[in-house]
Amino acid sequence: MTARPGPRAYLCRDCCRAGGPTPAPPPRCPACGSPRLVRHGELHRLAIAHVDCDAFYANVEKRDDPALRDKPVIVGGRHRGVVLAACYVARIYGVRSAMPMFKALALCPEAAVVSPDMAKYRRVGQQIRTMMQALTPLVEPLSIDEAFLDLSGTHAVHHAWPATSLARLARAIENEVGVTVSIGLSYNKFLAKVASDLDKPRGFAVIGAGEAADFLAGKAVGLIWGVGKALAARLARDGISTIGQLQQQDETALVARFGSIGHRLARFARGIDDRRVDPDAPARSISAETTFDSDLSDLDALAAELWPLSETVARRLKRSELAARGITLKLKTGDFRLIARSRRLDTPTQLAERLFRAAHALLATEADGRRFRLIGIGSHDLAPAADADPPDLLDPEAERQARVEKLIDEIRGKSGDDAIGRGRGFTAPPPRRR
Repeated sequence: MTARPGPRAYLCRDCCRAGGPTPAPPPRCPACGSPRLVRHGELHRLAIAHVDCDAFYANVEKRDDPALRDKPVIVGGRHRGVVLAACYVARIYGVRSAMPMFKALALCPEAAVVSPDMAKYRRVGQQIRTMMQALTPLVEPLSIDEAFLDLSGTHAVHHAWPATSLARLARAIENEVGVTVSIGLSYNKFLAKVASDLDKPRGFAVIGAGEAADFLAGKAVGLIWGVGKALAARLARDGISTIGQLQQQDETALVARFGSIGHRLARFARGIDDRRVDPDAPARSISAETTFDSDLSDLDALAAELWPLSETVARRLKRSELAARGITLKLKTGDFRLIARSRRLDTPTQLAERLFRAAHALLATEADGRRFRLIGIGSHDLAPAADADPPDLLDPEAERQARVEKLIDEIRGKSGDDAIGRGRGFTAPPPRRR
């Protein structure tokens, strides 16, 4: 015999009326009659949220072009590009982010393909982030279209449960910005992120402390942040494929077997995550990549594509007041095999020249006649800008390079990115799709 659930609070996602906890929450909102109620025993106590925009790029394009509203929309490069985003109509056909465009169009030939407008998406993302920060200063952005929020203690300010404030936020974003969001609410970041994926689009899902372990038990280990294909395969070889099986493992044994990530495996499996929502959390990486219209194999041709990407990453590092301690070269072969090669730098840098040289050394070992369809460069292990490019007595040329790049940045800041550049930047590269 199934036990009856205990008292549950409820929240209307349309008019934002809240009530309870009560043994029998109403099937519809008593105020507006909406069936869109969230019911949960811990709804009135939880305060950690993950807010994620639904198919963000595609929905911004639908907002701005009413002719696209009922059509499957794909945002990305045409012909040889990849899918950056797909609306939910396109996803019904099997279209997914990062899918090659020719495969996406084979699945959904009637889709409207829209070239990305990253500047517009950043403006809309900032508008949404400002609305989040009006609820709480504890907003930790994860990307242009998602963030963690900690609404602990905000009841006194907003005279509402955190859940109610979040429902009001979702309604305001939809009405004022014209896109929709999905919300996950829990007692820590890991579970809030998991919850936000449970009820998309326009979702609002809750995972409480009382149900977390049971909820997680049947899920695949890949649900845990940081468990990719390689680690999941290692766990499977040890007979661990579900989180429930992880829950039965001793944390010390997991650390001995898998290293420091063993702590996370043990704790996340039990619903434990002590990470705080940090509005000052640094970016994890800054990168840029391009897909070619025709496969390239020649080292010089590939290097010609790598240079402007190095400049882009350097520019983004400077704008973010960060420096790279490491770089990663990304290549995708003509048969879609992904290659990533990384190296650590002697000192942090913001200079395009240093980024390019480090990545070029990696590229030279990979350009062995194989044909590539994509190249990218990423900066990682980021440091404060103050640590960037210290004087090097063993390399006096480095200081001159830094002065030249600073001068170029100043001229571009006044006259535009095309006003000046280095000689290698004027080598006409093959056509490409960013």
